[in-house]
Amino acid sequence: MHRFAFFVLLFASVAGFGQGSAQNPEKRPAEAVPADAAAQAISDDVAQAEAAIVKADWKAAEARLDPWLAAHPADARALFDAGYVADAQNRLEAAAGFYRRAVEANPQSFEAHVELGLLLARQNNLSGARTELAAATRLDPGDAGPGAKARAWRALAEIDRTDDPSKASEDLLEALKLSPETPNDTLLAAELANQAGQIDAAEQTYRRLLAKDPKSSAANAGLAHLLIARKQYPEAESLLRAALENAPEDTALIAQLATVLAAEDKAEALPLFQKLHEAHPKDAAITRMLAAVLDDAGDAAGADRLYVSLLAASPEDPKLLVAHGQNLIRLLKYAEAFAAFDKATRLDPSYADGWSGLAFAASRTSQPAITIHALTMRSKYLPELPSTYFLWATAYDALHEKAQAAAYYHHFLDAAAGKYPDQEWQARQRLLVLEKR
Repeated sequence: MHRFAFFVLLFASVAGFGQGSAQNPEKRPAEAVPADAAAQAISDDVAQAEAAIVKADWKAAEARLDPWLAAHPADARALFDAGYVADAQNRLEAAAGFYRRAVEANPQSFEAHVELGLLLARQNNLSGARTELAAATRLDPGDAGPGAKARAWRALAEIDRTDDPSKASEDLLEALKLSPETPNDTLLAAELANQAGQIDAAEQTYRRLLAKDPKSSAANAGLAHLLIARKQYPEAESLLRAALENAPEDTALIAQLATVLAAEDKAEALPLFQKLHEAHPKDAAITRMLAAVLDDAGDAAGADRLYVSLLAASPEDPKLLVAHGQNLIRLLKYAEAFAAFDKATRLDPSYADGWSGLAFAASRTSQPAITIHALTMRSKYLPELPSTYFLWATAYDALHEKAQAAAYYHHFLDAAAGKYPDQEWQARQRLLVLEKR
């Protein structure tokens, strides 16, 4: 079976499916013409098309392939070559069509299944990609050798990793039966262990990779992620600072370091996030992180400007609405805060922070009935706090429900235990009035 140039660039970028082999024609060597070409007795047109492909002369290749395929529409070799040429020119639909026809003409074509699978993966058709790549793993790779089949298994692992980490691990093990472990394999194994909740195994694997390659940004970022999740901030900070010495412009590492510094309440976090935001003003994740740090720094107005910009792009994001509402509370804009919290709770009635905010905003805008409703909804998801007891009490007090108000004032005083002197004084004064006989 035809193996023309296929095994040279198979999975040039399997991990991200960003590039198919046809998109790197400059790496295709002339000696990739199949050893059994003579036995296949290919036509002069196909042979000359393949010679043109070696030179990345797509027009010349098409000039030979088009008339040949018009007369020989079931020539699997020529169909694969035509798909390769279309793929190289980023005509993905045409390429997929040629690869499919090549598979139909010869279901045993390892290279056609693989190239079609990779192309479908690049188009985010993961189900179709999985089908084609799985078919390839059951076929003889021929001249491409076991390494090509190993790369097919690796491609499957990348596809399976999101929905089925266990299956992805099995795919990776199949690849390792056919070829030596690579740094990318070790990294993938660590990521899969992390996804499966095997945190200790993930950490050991990241450290094993870093022992061999201390400059691996991906491994440093992965290990840092685990350390941050465990709140091992000093170790994460040391790791990230060392990693950034080798990759000072790595956005992911900078963002992780800024996150660690913010968790450690270090002032250095804010300028780092500001630098990131300036470099990536449209990155919503970075904008959210900067807004949170500004919140912590007490700059409610600055944080809210960022939340408003985020809401312009995502006006129905409950978490953004709640963050916006919390900043409006800090800015004493209670009516606007009420509107933000009200919208958030309508969009996601299970979001407890939305009900907390709505209860407080309703209290500040003299809407005690809504305060009680919001507190009732909140209590389905979160335990009571001294602050919520006080809101219950003042809301019932405003509605002249004396018994309920007195009961909640007592709950508040028991829970407050001297931590809220102003509110505790107010509660005692109201109890004197409510319980007066």
